[in-house]
Amino acid sequence: MSPFEQTGSASAFDQPRLQVDGSVLARGAFATAAWTAVAASVTLLANKKVGFADPLYVGETNAGFIGWAVLLALATAVGALWPPLGRRLGRAAPWLVVLALFVGVWDLLTAKLGLLPVPFFAPPSALVEVYAEDWPRLGESVLHSLRLLALGFLFGTISGFVTGVAIGWSRGLGYWVHPVLRFLGPIPSTALLPMAFFFFPSSFSAAIFLIALATWFPVTVLTWSGVASVDKAYYDVARTLGAGRAFLIFKVAIPAALPHVFVGLFMGLGASFSVLVAAEMMGVKSGLGYYLQWAQGWAAYSNMYGALIVMALIFSGLITLLFSARDRLLGWQKDVVKW
Repeated sequence: MSPFEQTGSASAFDQPRLQVDGSVLARGAFATAAWTAVAASVTLLANKKVGFADPLYVGETNAGFIGWAVLLALATAVGALWPPLGRRLGRAAPWLVVLALFVGVWDLLTAKLGLLPVPFFAPPSALVEVYAEDWPRLGESVLHSLRLLALGFLFGTISGFVTGVAIGWSRGLGYWVHPVLRFLGPIPSTALLPMAFFFFPSSFSAAIFLIALATWFPVTVLTWSGVASVDKAYYDVARTLGAGRAFLIFKVAIPAALPHVFVGLFMGLGASFSVLVAAEMMGVKSGLGYYLQWAQGWAAYSNMYGALIVMALIFSGLITLLFSARDRLLGWQKDVVKW
């Protein structure tokens, strides 16, 4: 093959990559244009004054939108030359456009036209004000919620895992534990709030018990299912090689049941979020649930929306960490379900 033919072949081989980069560039440019329009709208259009006080942090909010549009423009230019960033930007571009439309309409209906009733709907600058002015109280609430959630989820996970392995391995224990599981498990933990606050010495310990109970049931059931569904041939092979009971439990049953265990952990983590917020609203005088109740009582709906955003980010981040742990321990299931 001549050098000319080799050059022509390489050029033809690179052509699909150039087409992909062009598509990424178009998507990124469209997302950049959408956010540029939002930045221009919030900056150039005048705000409608509502009430007696002028809104705060309007300039900072506008500067943030302008900076975000500039950052997207730079990412689009770099992504056209660097494929990994380009592919990420191409996948995210449709959602970036939808988010730009949402923010633009939100600012237009609240800050610019004042069509949505106050104080139930606040402009974007109100969220910036919440994070800038009330971050000490909001940060303290986050720490309280994380401590309560960590303790309850930890106790519920340990007790559920031990119970599930025990009744999945031993029919004798399953005979006694299974009825209790069927009786207590389906009861919503929030229904036990009055009893828990009566029997436990403090609202904090009662909330830990309720979160642990909400985590315990799915972890127990899924761990039990995983241990009970292990192929008997695995045990036969291990016994042939001289394995004892402890080896069969810790080296055969538990590793084979880990996919079921992680499903139970995901379900238990989701249930613990609901119980956490309910317990903080009704009894624990701290945390994000209490912050939401306080904001609603004072009609500080911008604070409530700010707390909801923080709550969503934290809970989604915790599930992401759990998925990362599952992908590390269960490498063969890494691409089955993504978060």
